[in-house]
Amino acid sequence: MLKRTEYCGRLRASDVGKSVIVSGWVHSYRDHGNLVFVDLRDREGLVQLVFDPENHPDTHKSARDLRCEWVISAQGTVRRRSEGMTNPKLPTGEIEIAVERFELQNTAKTPPFEIDDATNVGEETRLQCRYIDLRRPSMQNRLRIRHRVTKIVRDFYDDNGFYEIETPFLGKSTPEGARDFLVPSRLCKGMFYALPQSPQLFKQILMVSGMDRYFQIVRCFRDEDPRADRQAEFTQIDVEMSFVNSEDVMALNEKLICRIFKEILGVEVPQPVRRMTYQEAIRDYGIDRPDLRFDMKLKDISDIAGKSTFKVFTGVVESGGIVKGLCAPGGGRKYSRSDIEKTLADFVSDFGGKGLAWFKVEAENGKPVLKSNLVKFFTHEQQEQMLQRFGAADGDLILLVAGPAGQVNKALAPLRVRIGKELGFARPEQYAFVWVVDFPLFEWNPDEKRFDSMHHPFTSPIEEDMHKLETDPGNIRSQAYDLVVNGSEIGGGSVRIHNPARQAKVFDLLNITRQQAEDRFGFFLRALEYGAPPHGGIAFGLDRLIMILTGTDNIRDVIAFPKTQRGQCLMTEAPSTVELAQLNELNLRVQAHSHGKHQPE
Repeated sequence: MLKRTEYCGRLRASDVGKSVIVSGWVHSYRDHGNLVFVDLRDREGLVQLVFDPENHPDTHKSARDLRCEWVISAQGTVRRRSEGMTNPKLPTGEIEIAVERFELQNTAKTPPFEIDDATNVGEETRLQCRYIDLRRPSMQNRLRIRHRVTKIVRDFYDDNGFYEIETPFLGKSTPEGARDFLVPSRLCKGMFYALPQSPQLFKQILMVSGMDRYFQIVRCFRDEDPRADRQAEFTQIDVEMSFVNSEDVMALNEKLICRIFKEILGVEVPQPVRRMTYQEAIRDYGIDRPDLRFDMKLKDISDIAGKSTFKVFTGVVESGGIVKGLCAPGGGRKYSRSDIEKTLADFVSDFGGKGLAWFKVEAENGKPVLKSNLVKFFTHEQQEQMLQRFGAADGDLILLVAGPAGQVNKALAPLRVRIGKELGFARPEQYAFVWVVDFPLFEWNPDEKRFDSMHHPFTSPIEEDMHKLETDPGNIRSQAYDLVVNGSEIGGGSVRIHNPARQAKVFDLLNITRQQAEDRFGFFLRALEYGAPPHGGIAFGLDRLIMILTGTDNIRDVIAFPKTQRGQCLMTEAPSTVELAQLNELNLRVQAHSHGKHQPE
């Protein structure tokens, strides 16, 4: 058997004259009668093989039977390509291998699609034949980058005194937030494990145990509806540190992200990364993960609109709502009236906005003026105030949404991002980082008439807000922080509560009874009673981070074997039915359903 000595894609002009053995897949085949050319592909790239009948007639004859995706090994000498035959598009384009002999390792059926990034293939076909899809250069590059990132992560944390410690996959169900994936126990009949939504409690217990600095690249599971940037099973870079405050955690971990962007993309991220409060983010951008590649801040004009004669605006302001909007530089020339009243208005409606008001800005006598069918409802002074508030100039477009504050922000935030991209302000090669801090500790749940945790119930309040626990819990800020880049949250964490009495008080405010707390978190609460140090941590979404580094907007592009939107693996056809004997052994019975396949009762 020919044993590989070199990867195809690594050969260069400096290897001319070297005898090599390469192995891989036949990417393309060209029979010119006299000479046979084969592009051989492995994970490192392509190299051209040449079969010449004058030097090796038997080898040349056998080569004429080769077909695409057959697996071969070939031995030969590296030589320069003939003058005028180089391929500048290939790193190996200056050289070729004059083949002396080859071995056929395996034949292959014709693939369902070409191994080419330019080939447009439906995602369902790609996922069904993932073993073919993963041969495509773009997919291999994404997994190569994923490997490099995890290597950087491990080296970084090792250099900074962290231990990599594994936590259990089979744990206790602590229903908070997303639904748990449950695993039945065979030995403890009627009992269930839960797959971890995160290692949160275990990593805090490691701090109680004196491990001081922990990290883990860990698989987590949430039984929730997947989205383009979410999967039911995902990977996170999980970190916890003792005797630290929030600034310590942010300062250290932003260095990791800066190193990753430098080594993977050659991008220098300015340090320290900017800090922005939650209130500032919501006020100026309508969202707690703002895209800061461009300005275009949102402006509240309720004070102006409330004094107009436009009843929609005055009615909203009188009922406690707001009128808020943005000014798109050059948008007045980019978007027609039809674009605004149909395309953009429909877009806003999809996010809950109840209508989109607009004003184009045009120059008259050297001064900017508003143009719209709504101008008549505003006095000259009010129009001047609006122009000044937005800093509007000739050619700009002002867009406004009215309604309850939360609804307005929810509609304007994605509109701002869409317009920023369409006007060319948000370029993909730019990276704007920000730490969002001072999140509310609680958010009010109007349906259940109680507070929920903004992050999780183990997040510590800011010390100067501690007195509000008794009197004003809705206005308590937390020691939580999210790292955001280009409008995507890539990591989040907090300083934790390490005092048992304070943790009990937070549970009380969340309407978690002492018995519920014991049932769900008793093992953890007991650990806190034995000398828990001040500690905090963070978790980065590895999948989302790789998406940003590789420029894809689909999380399935950066996971080797992902699930669909419905949580299915099309390649293995999981989830699937199981044998009745397996159910009996687990003391389970499955209800029959009228739709799709079902297990026997």
